[in-house]
Amino acid sequence: VQLQASGGGLVQAGGSLRLSCAASGRTSIYVMGWFRQAPGKEREFVTSINWSGSITYYADSVKGRFTISRDNAKNTVYLQMNSLKPEDTAVYYCAASSNRYGAHRQIRGYDYWGQGTLVTVSS
Repeated sequence: VQLQASGGGLVQAGGSLRLSCAASGRTSIYVMGWFRQAPGKEREFVTSINWSGSITYYADSVKGRFTISRDNAKNTVYLQMNSLKPEDTAVYYCAASSNRYGAHRQIRGYDYWGQGTLVTVSS
């Protein structure tokens, strides 16, 4: 499975961005997620979504501001980020898991990773 993330950029605080992650390959993907890594910090969980879109999880820091969704016809997951804050500045990584069940709020729960896209929020 290959994951291609896009949509990062520079935005002012309070603004919005939408990230996309397109998946390709023959392996069945059950869960997709987004993580982020700020300079000097560890990579952290942001959000995840199951294949049907019926189950989503969010980190407390983004609840109410970020929304994850997926379009299975396009094999694409989206991350709509609203009310962005400077502390949201990070490289955002999409990830995919071929396991229906697992630690999908942790890095070890994913088998495949995209290359990352930089989001910079200015104050």
